Amino acid sequence: MLSLGIILLALPSLPVNASESNELDTLSLTSFNPDGDGLDWYVQNDNVMGGRSVGGFEIASGQLIFSGDTNTDGGGFSSIRTQPLKLDLSAYAGIRVKVKADGRRYTWQLQTNARWRGRQVNYWADFDTLANETSVIDIPFTNFFPQFRGFKLDGFELDTSQITEFGLYQYDKTDGPFELRLISVEAYMEIKQP
Repeated sequence: MLSLGIILLALPSLPVNASESNELDTLSLTSFNPDGDGLDWYVQNDNVMGGRSVGGFEIASGQLIFSGDTNTDGGGFSSIRTQPLKLDLSAYAGIRVKVKADGRRYTWQLQTNARWRGRQVNYWADFDTLANETSVIDIPFTNFFPQFRGFKLDGFELDTSQITEFGLYQYDKTDGPFELRLISVEAYMEIKQP
C-alpha cells in the first residue's frame, strides 16, 4: 500500500482542551474498525516528481498508522489521500482529528470541485502534534488556504458543501522518519452560547 504526492504550507491549530470539546457537536467521518468506513485511502509520495521520500499506511487496532521517512533532497513529502467522496460539511466549523504522533507538523488537505486553469485546487491547513501524546486537534475551515503544487492561490474560497477528498501529508521540510496514528476524523460544529 504505497504511493503519495503533493506539497504544503499552512496555519497551525492547537489541541482543544476537554472543556472546549464538550461545547462542540461532531459528525464522525470515518472509522478504522473492521465494520467502519475507512474511506479507502491510498498513498502518493514525492517520487511522482522525482523525490526520495517513502511512506505508507496500515490500518490496525482501530487506527490508521501513517509512517515513513521524508527526504528533502527532492520533493520532501509523503501523503495519503482518500478516493473521491461527496460530503456537505457546510453546517460545521472544521475538521477534528484525534492523533498520536511524533511531534512533527502535518497537513490536512481538502478538495472540492474548484479548478484553477482546469486543474484541481487543493486546500491545506497545517497542524502541530505532541511527541508520543494523544491529542484532539481542531482544524477550522477558516485555516485552509487554496494552493496548486505548493503555490498559494488568490480567491477560490473553500466551499465546504462540496468536499470531494481528504488528504494527510507529512511535508514539514525536515528529513527523517515520521509516524502519525490517526484514531478518528470528525467534523465539528461550534455551539452558540445563550
